[in-house]
Amino acid sequence: MEIDSTYFNNRKEKARSTFFAQKSIYNSYFKCHIIFNSDGFHHLQFSSRTERTKQEQLYKFSLLSLGIEIIKKSGTIQEYRKILSPVGKKNQNGETAMKYIEYWGMVAIIGEKQIKVRTILRRVGTGNITFWSIMLDGKIKNGYQKQFSEGIEDE
Repeated sequence: MEIDSTYFNNRKEKARSTFFAQKSIYNSYFKCHIIFNSDGFHHLQFSSRTERTKQEQLYKFSLLSLGIEIIKKSGTIQEYRKILSPVGKKNQNGETAMKYIEYWGMVAIIGEKQIKVRTILRRVGTGNITFWSIMLDGKIKNGYQKQFSEGIEDE
């Protein structure tokens, strides 16, 4: 599907304005401010150093305001992961520094359409906790998000 470049650029600028209007948001679970920096906005557009499709970028831009609300209101964490990963560029010896990176997932049913959204926060080493990503928590089928499966009592 071809996306009109003017439409895409307008949506991207609106998302950029929304994103960078938030220097930080206080979160009651972490009892600190979650930082909104250029790394988080970059991740909405790129994954593993390759540009996301325009469609995927628009999808993430459209969920951004819901992610901000989740950070403001969420007092629980549904997911946690800690990995040791290379950070930064290689030094003169060809080595890359390694740091622990922590990821937290906050999931909420939110918005007018009551969709289930996952917001991802990240901390590199002992740095600040930052906004990292936003996505639907589940798939959309026929215009509706499946919130639970049949026979939920069996799960």
